[in-house]
Amino acid sequence: MKRIGILTSGGDAPGMNAAVRAVTKTAIHNGLGVVGIRYGFAGLVAGDFVTLTAENVDHMISLGGTFLYSARFPEFAQPEVQKKGVEQLKKHDIDTVIVIGGDGSYHGALALTRLGINSIGLPGTIDNDIPCTDYTIGLDTACNTALEAIDKIRDTASSHHRVFIVNVMGRGCGDIAMRVGLASGADAIVVPERPYDVKEIAETLKRGFAAGKDHGIIVLAEGVMDAEEFRTELLKYGDFDARANILGHMQRGGSPTVLDRVNATKMGNYAVKLLLDGKGGLAVGMENGQLETHDILDLFDDTHRSDETLLDINDEMTK
Repeated sequence: MKRIGILTSGGDAPGMNAAVRAVTKTAIHNGLGVVGIRYGFAGLVAGDFVTLTAENVDHMISLGGTFLYSARFPEFAQPEVQKKGVEQLKKHDIDTVIVIGGDGSYHGALALTRLGINSIGLPGTIDNDIPCTDYTIGLDTACNTALEAIDKIRDTASSHHRVFIVNVMGRGCGDIAMRVGLASGADAIVVPERPYDVKEIAETLKRGFAAGKDHGIIVLAEGVMDAEEFRTELLKYGDFDARANILGHMQRGGSPTVLDRVNATKMGNYAVKLLLDGKGGLAVGMENGQLETHDILDLFDDTHRSDETLLDINDEMTK
């Protein structure tokens, strides 16, 4: 090995910069050069490279987003485009690559490995929808951001005896909604992983108001439906002063939490050690608090399993 390339792909996530920093400093400690690839796989094919040093990444640990930038590049699925990327890597003496991103990014890492460039995937997405890992880089910060917003929304809800339906991100995965819903004391958590009954949710809200509650909070995963659509359904079963709120992309930004910084650093450090051992085509994950690896191919045949016990606990406390 001479030089490690590193790129971030897909949606940005808090903690990506911490992972890049960890890769850079670990690689340099082991006598390797590090090259940042800007704009993901699009930058790889275009040869948009920048040399990384311990000094120019050191302060990145506290920054959200990704200083290497990101871009969607579906063209990388084409074999001839992949070969162009490999040509750029060889031209710049880059013989291994670490890819930080979601499932689409992992396909790219696997393609590079098959073409002779050992590559490791790190799970970088707030959605926490990657199989074989309990945690993805950015999840914890996104949950804290959403929780802070819902705590503020509750102040307005209480002041006006309102019900707020709050959309949180996660694509087809309800992990953010489950965690934030439980942590915020929501009256209902609605996620793609489990069937729901709008009439039953309306009855829960009615019982709460009858018992003296002055507000209602429903946390709704974006993979189910839009908050305004849910509001329309809810009003069929009760005369609520209900408002819809979509938190949106604010959940992807902000300085990463301690957990995201620590876990991203551990994953970045581990990825370099895997490459030093000559390994590629692997995805790094965390299971039961421990770093693990799986063949990337295994992830494509598996599905992420959410911790639905959070829903059970919330149901016990609201019904």
